[in-house]
Amino acid sequence: MLIVFFRAVILYILIVISIRLMGKRQIGELQPSELVITLLLSNIATLPIEDMTIPMSMGIVPIFTLVCLDVILSHCSLKFRGLRKLICGSPKIVVSRGIIDQKQLKDLRFSADDLLESLRSMGIFDINEVQLAVVETTGKISVYQKAQFRPVNNGGMDIKESQTDPPQLVVDNGRIIYSALGLISKDEKWLMKKLGEKGMPLKDVYICTADPSGQIVAIRKDNGKKKNIKEQAQ
Repeated sequence: MLIVFFRAVILYILIVISIRLMGKRQIGELQPSELVITLLLSNIATLPIEDMTIPMSMGIVPIFTLVCLDVILSHCSLKFRGLRKLICGSPKIVVSRGIIDQKQLKDLRFSADDLLESLRSMGIFDINEVQLAVVETTGKISVYQKAQFRPVNNGGMDIKESQTDPPQLVVDNGRIIYSALGLISKDEKWLMKKLGEKGMPLKDVYICTADPSGQIVAIRKDNGKKKNIKEQAQ
C-alpha cells in the first residue's frame, strides 16, 4: 500500500509539472491538440498506479515524450502559420453584418440552440443585437454587438479619467507580498510606516491592499471584530 502511495505522489507531481510546461489554460480554452495530450496524460498516469507490475518508467517516459511533443509543436506553430492552422484550425464567422451564416453553422455542427445558448451566457438574449459572431478554435464564441446595443463607456461619453492601476494585495494573512509592492512602486518600509501609523502590527493584518496613489485598505485578523483602515497617502 505504501508503494502505491509513493507511486501516486510521484506521478501527481509529474503531471502537475507537465501541465505547467504546457502553459496556463482553462479546460474550455484548450486547443484540440492540447486537449488530446491532456487526456492521454491522465490515462497514462493511472496505469502504473492501478497495476503494480508496470514499471514507473512506463508512465514517466510517455508523459515526458508527449509534453516535449506539445512544446515542440507549439514553438513550430508560432513560426509557421500553415502548421498552426492545420493543428488548431481557424476561427469561423457564423454571424456577419447581423446575418446568420447557416452553412457555416452546419459545417461546424452548431445548432441554432448552441448559438443562442452561447449568446445568453454573454448576456445577449436577442440575436438582432449581434453584428458579428466568431467561433474560435477553442469552440468559444466571440461576439461584437451592434452599435446601439454596446455598453456605454467613458470613451464613448468623452469622459477623461486618470489612468491608475488597480490595488494590489500586498499583505496576505500577515505575510508581505513583495512582488505586489513592486508593482505599485512601494517598499516594505513604506508599508510598515502606513500600518504603524494606525497601530496595526503586521502580524495582526489579515488582508491589505494598496494602489500606486498610496491608498491602502487593511483588514485586521478576525478575533471577534474586524477593522478597516482607509488612508490616502500624503
